[in-house]
Amino acid sequence: MVHCVAQCRATPFARALSRAPVFPSMPETASPVEFFIARLPKVELHLHLEGSVRPETLRELSRTKGWLRKAGTKYWIWRRRRQGYRYQNFRNFVDAFTLVTLLVETPSDYALATTRLIEWLARQNVKYAEVTFSAGVVLCKKQSIEAIFDAMADAASEARARLGLRINWIFDAIRQLGPEHARQVVAWAGRFRSRSVVAFGIGGDEARGPAGRFVEVYREARDLGLHLTAHAGETVGPESIRHAVELLGAERIGHGLSAARDPGVMALLRERRIPVEVCLTSNVSTGALTRLDDHPLRQFLESGLVVTLNSDDPAMFGTSLEREFVVAANHFGLTREQLVGVCENSIRATFLPAEEQNRLLRELAQAAGS
Repeated sequence: MVHCVAQCRATPFARALSRAPVFPSMPETASPVEFFIARLPKVELHLHLEGSVRPETLRELSRTKGWLRKAGTKYWIWRRRRQGYRYQNFRNFVDAFTLVTLLVETPSDYALATTRLIEWLARQNVKYAEVTFSAGVVLCKKQSIEAIFDAMADAASEARARLGLRINWIFDAIRQLGPEHARQVVAWAGRFRSRSVVAFGIGGDEARGPAGRFVEVYREARDLGLHLTAHAGETVGPESIRHAVELLGAERIGHGLSAARDPGVMALLRERRIPVEVCLTSNVSTGALTRLDDHPLRQFLESGLVVTLNSDDPAMFGTSLEREFVVAANHFGLTREQLVGVCENSIRATFLPAEEQNRLLRELAQAAGS
């Protein structure tokens, strides 16, 4: 999801998440397709660290923040659950996102968020993830990116040793804050390339931060050896997707909803084999779509696009990667073969070396055939 934290201004407390179903410990009432999904080794490509902080982790964080933050956290969780993790509009979602940025402040806070996320992913049989870190938000809050990322990287290393799940990082800039802000994020991402930072991307208000403003910034990121992603076509028209691909050289597109409205953009994505990071629940929860039925997932698949499934801000939307697969199967009718195909797409769309992709593909083939 595009995170901008309302121009980095601290709005009132509002925020929390649901404990999404964790299917590896599924109830006996789970369907055969749910058990099948649970055993598939998965990859997640569009996942925001701050948007993954679940209620129990929020409570952990709030314990050291004083009574006002504790009360705000409790109210936020109650309100989100009461509203079914739906937001009136995208702006309302951004305001709700703010509480996490208020609670996740210190390096130890970010380390805890990282640890709890990796533990949660491991319970969903996720084997690898590329996690987006809102470095632009940290800059806005005038916090130390170096100290925070050191803590995150150490937490990820410890969790990998314990759980066997590897993550790499994508540094995200707030597009409506302009190229100079984004250039600072690129510089930090380049500095930490040797510590598992693999890509740079932009999120936020597409209308107020059009892709054309960032051509030079993306060129600088590419020159530093970073891969390139972009949120595009989530809240504005298909021209945002075309510009992200043609002007910025984006290697993956986040959301890409409005591509369905332009046959030319669909052809561009198909012919260039640009993966689309589909986030089903997110797009309904933020109001980008009115109904799940309106999502172009089937159209994307039937048109031959490279589709991946992702949870985006799972704690904000009461979902999980596993649940997104279940929704794709139960609501959109994806077959087991198609679900495996989506997993294959995700593996091939990673920014991993070919040998590591092949290892994950072999693991997937073995699980799907068992």
